Amino acid sequence: MKTIESLLEKATAKGGFHELSKDESEMLAQLSKIAESYEDETLDLMPIRPNSLKQALELKMAELEINQAALAALLGIGAPKLSQIMNGKREPDLTFLKAAHQKLHLDAAFLLSC
Repeated sequence: MKTIESLLEKATAKGGFHELSKDESEMLAQLSKIAESYEDETLDLMPIRPNSLKQALELKMAELEINQAALAALLGIGAPKLSQIMNGKREPDLTFLKAAHQKLHLDAAFLLSC
């Protein structure tokens, strides 16, 4: 990455990529492909880990392409209750936690730590 960055800086300082030597251009192209492959493989394997219950629920809503009202219906609870839980105004009860685990496949240890 340092080599890529230095070649990019050099190209920018000289007025464009056409100012790099043939060897520098080839090196930049090869290193860029390697970096892209690494990022594609690594990012595909790295799960997104939410830091809070709200983040976990928002992530699930995005994955399922549903809104908060639809999520509440899926969980079998009222929309106001879900809103209060997500905003930290109400503690999640056992019914909610079980539904989140069973229907959203959220990790039980994560749910109990929230």
